[in-house]
Amino acid sequence: MLKKIVFAILTTLITPIFIYAQTAAKIAPKREFRGVWVATVTNIDWPSRPGLSVDEQKQELIALLDQHKRNGMNAIMLQVRPAADAFYRKSREPWSQWLMGKQGVAPSPGYDPLEFAISEAHFRGMELHAWFNPYRASMSANTVFSEDHMTKKRPDMFFTYGGKKQFDPGLPEVREYIVQVILDVVKGYDVDGIHFDDYFYPYPIAGQRINDGATFSKYSNGFTNLNDWRRNNVDLLIKQLDDSIHHYKKYVKFGISPFGIWKNRKEDPEGSETHGLSNFTELYADSRKWIKEGWVDYINPQVYFSFTRKAAPFDTLVDWWSNNTYGRHLYIGQAAYLMNQRMEAAWRDPSQIPDQIRYMRENNRVQGSVFFSSKSFSTVARATADSLRNDLYKYPALPPQMPWLDEIVPNIPQGLTAEAVGVGVQLKWSAPLRAEDGETASGYVIYRFDEGEKISVVNPKNIVKISFNDIPSFLDTNTIKGRRYTYLVTALDRLKNESDASGPVGVETK
Repeated sequence: MLKKIVFAILTTLITPIFIYAQTAAKIAPKREFRGVWVATVTNIDWPSRPGLSVDEQKQELIALLDQHKRNGMNAIMLQVRPAADAFYRKSREPWSQWLMGKQGVAPSPGYDPLEFAISEAHFRGMELHAWFNPYRASMSANTVFSEDHMTKKRPDMFFTYGGKKQFDPGLPEVREYIVQVILDVVKGYDVDGIHFDDYFYPYPIAGQRINDGATFSKYSNGFTNLNDWRRNNVDLLIKQLDDSIHHYKKYVKFGISPFGIWKNRKEDPEGSETHGLSNFTELYADSRKWIKEGWVDYINPQVYFSFTRKAAPFDTLVDWWSNNTYGRHLYIGQAAYLMNQRMEAAWRDPSQIPDQIRYMRENNRVQGSVFFSSKSFSTVARATADSLRNDLYKYPALPPQMPWLDEIVPNIPQGLTAEAVGVGVQLKWSAPLRAEDGETASGYVIYRFDEGEKISVVNPKNIVKISFNDIPSFLDTNTIKGRRYTYLVTALDRLKNESDASGPVGVETK
């Protein structure tokens, strides 16, 4: 992900701090995407170091998920293919070096990190989006490759730039290979989404050139302009992936997190009023086109800037992207890792990210955000975590619906019962009958109301449990003896469409 590169590219003076005027307190939205990137490359977030035992890896991941659940998150973007390698067993590529310390070395038999992560995330009511780096094949010139790595088997499919190996996007067989790698996960795992970050063609390095002239000559596809051809190569991959993912599993979301600027206005009147590196010109990634054509279900631009960033103000970019969503979801990438950093005064203001969230919530074309990265909430962004847990994300939220993929709601759960037991209230019910699309339930939402409280599923403060498992029971241990409660249960399908509520059922605790 982009870190210091943002500040190297966007040089500007610090302007006086702009204080975003907070509106009156509102109920947090019941539907909001609240994601966090969990980076595995160079062990940024997980696992903490290569070579941990299976139990240690599991314990670290459970602690990480528990922390983000407490902070109100409902989606994990887990990096499963950092450099043409794998954090999952059902792969045609070698195990990642950042798992066991050496590329190609498997963890203990029977352990699949991705499968484990999906199960634990769904239990906590969190989506799991498998995050791929499509073209990157190494992080340094010193990488020791497994004999099974594609750079060894097919060196003709790569070029070297800045000392790093990268798939050549202009080769048709590269696109086909990447699609098949991703379909291995789509078909083999219960993921909720497929996710890319900002790395397509490499970020420019002074004095370096991309060695793809021979590929351009052979596979020009009618293009005479090299830059347009490169952009088209990326477009072809995105379009092919959209078709392929939804062919096999309609409910699997496909989203991309590009660099925050599509084009500057000086490049194009339709661009943003910013002055920095752009996806379109320097990275050959026409990120707006992907939404405009409906090739992605969500766009997640990395708006890693403060309100006072002169070259690229946060609010300017959020407004621009919100005016260019074309009916798809917009999640803003937020820079938790910049909190308390010294390069800009705005990031030493603890209200910076909370005010960004409040600003986004005022715009109904922004459906949520994703934070980079997981570890930041235990280090530089601890105060931000407190703000999320105790205020902005105090109540749980469901991911927003995607009616272009599925708008058929599940049927109502059957036969809800509530029994007071020694440790709380035991709820049981039966799965709903199949809906028109054949789905029953892939999860449930449990609501609880105090005696005399208005019964409504609109306010998320009444949600006591969201589960993305089809387990038709729940033990509510967070109750007070002698209190009377009323419960409702709704069913969720794979795309988080919610049924009408069963019940209500009342019970008095013992």
